[in-house]
Amino acid sequence: MCGFVGCMHYNQNTDLKAEIKKMNDRIVHRGPDDEGYYQDQHVTLGFRRLSIIDLEKGGQPLPYDNERYWILFNGEIYNYVEMREELKAEGYSFATHSDTEVILGMYKKYGKDIVNYLRGMFAFVIWDREEETLFGARDHFGIKPFHYAEEDNKFYFASESKSLRAILKEQTFSNEALQQYMTYQFVPDPLTMTTEIKRLVPGHYFIKEKDQPLVIERYFTPAFHPVHTEEKQLTKELRDVLFESVEKHMRSDVTVGSFLSGGIDSSIIVAIAKEFNNDLNTISVGFEREGYSEIDLAKETAVDLGVKNHSSVITAQQFADAFPDFVWDMDEPLADPAAVPQYFLAKEARKICKVALSGEGADELFGGYTIYNEPNSLAVFDKVPSPINSALKQISKIMPEGVKGKSFLERGTTPIEERYVGNAKIFLEDEKKLFMPQYNKQISYMDVTKPFYDDSKNLDPITRMQYIDMNTWLIGDLLTNADRTTMSASLELRTPFVDKEVFKVASKIPSDMRIANNTTKYILRKAAESFVPEPVIFRKKLGFPVPIRHWLQDELYDWAKNIIQTSDTEAWIDKKYVLNLLETHASGKQDVSRKLWTVLTFMVWYNVQLERNPITVGK
Repeated sequence: MCGFVGCMHYNQNTDLKAEIKKMNDRIVHRGPDDEGYYQDQHVTLGFRRLSIIDLEKGGQPLPYDNERYWILFNGEIYNYVEMREELKAEGYSFATHSDTEVILGMYKKYGKDIVNYLRGMFAFVIWDREEETLFGARDHFGIKPFHYAEEDNKFYFASESKSLRAILKEQTFSNEALQQYMTYQFVPDPLTMTTEIKRLVPGHYFIKEKDQPLVIERYFTPAFHPVHTEEKQLTKELRDVLFESVEKHMRSDVTVGSFLSGGIDSSIIVAIAKEFNNDLNTISVGFEREGYSEIDLAKETAVDLGVKNHSSVITAQQFADAFPDFVWDMDEPLADPAAVPQYFLAKEARKICKVALSGEGADELFGGYTIYNEPNSLAVFDKVPSPINSALKQISKIMPEGVKGKSFLERGTTPIEERYVGNAKIFLEDEKKLFMPQYNKQISYMDVTKPFYDDSKNLDPITRMQYIDMNTWLIGDLLTNADRTTMSASLELRTPFVDKEVFKVASKIPSDMRIANNTTKYILRKAAESFVPEPVIFRKKLGFPVPIRHWLQDELYDWAKNIIQTSDTEAWIDKKYVLNLLETHASGKQDVSRKLWTVLTFMVWYNVQLERNPITVGK
């Protein structure tokens, strides 16, 4: 596990060692154990290493085939042992026992088709000195990040955008990214807040040849293909693939722990992991405010599962004090309140282990969000003639806010493509116009989701919603959160649900076996019945509750007001509007905590990342 930076340059006399070192220093948290560099006439590479498997794994940049190929690799390949044996049988030789070197051997054999053979989380670049070609790829689901930018005949790349911002001469703030962020609470791929910096989209690879434009190709699409199968057969397939995935995700020479919230997803991972490690440690965090802590639930679950549990409580002051550092480590603004407790969770886990397992992805793969029930509740509108539907829509518009039935009519008369954009829909377009001086009406939140709705026209509404979340929320929020928060603590996080073999099974499950018997993730719960205690299996989803609604009224009111007043964001945000929003919330007239949190996160991000002027929060 690591971070990397580099540049492909066309001028043979270019010496970028100092520049690459500067980029690499920005991501020392991703690899505090070691650093490495390589330079020739066309590339300069930098690497930061977090040791997970012993040093025989091989330092990076790593050469292969008489130094024809050089690689920078961030991630873990879970089927590398099997691929290594196959290659050795065909005469390939290896100097290390690393998955990194196996990638090079596979690339020598398969070229760009290597991506079809890899199972794991990865972002990597391979430099072919003979062909003078740079090849790179990002994993199927976007677990690991990859950023790039081009300037002055140089192609730069890095694990985090802050490395690129450290050296780029031209940097333009992206109003498009900001507008989308204000809807989604994250910046959707391939955008970043800096126009010149892009993210490689998951399931894609690129080829960069000397004096040729960058070529990007998609190699994987997480498509759902529901097949009506007997429940018994599906549960067996799912149980088998989950056990196999967790076992492979536990390959390590260092201690492996697991996050535990007490919910079904993390409990499944812990229950399976215990089968391969009887001495498994689990980690949990919660808040001191009543009703916002899962610690007791996690401890109860740990007892049920027979594992150790370590927990800590987060105070409002700790939360506020850590926030600027959190924003810096997150790289791009992410306003999911649950990301902050995970930031603390990662730091707590790092005291115990270098690798941790987590339950991300189960909701998107198996239908875990209650909102997925919505198509069933709105099915009555499918039978309503179009003229009546239009009339009902107009009625809903003139109904006063808070009147019973208004929301139901609005949702029922709005096409799914407009209604559902994922788990978070923070500000509506009409709202954004009121507080964004640079608002551009040509930019729509549906620009992000339209390609995915176009791809899923033949699927049922529930599956289409999952498909949207798989391609937006999972990548832009959950996996970004998972990578950045854990890397900030120099902890490697592994997500056994987010696995291409697990997805093969999940993609076959019909929607009526995902949402069934008045519960979500029905088939996943059924598959877990044989190894997870019954009280845990049908427990309601809690998420990661964060008391920002209360804090912004009480303990963090002055903190929030200070951020708004002192941030350097007047060009992008109407501060008066946001201050009024804060007063509305503080008075109890309306809960707008998520909207406030989205703006506050951006304001701190802007100062910390772009101005390098951390806001001093009020205490």
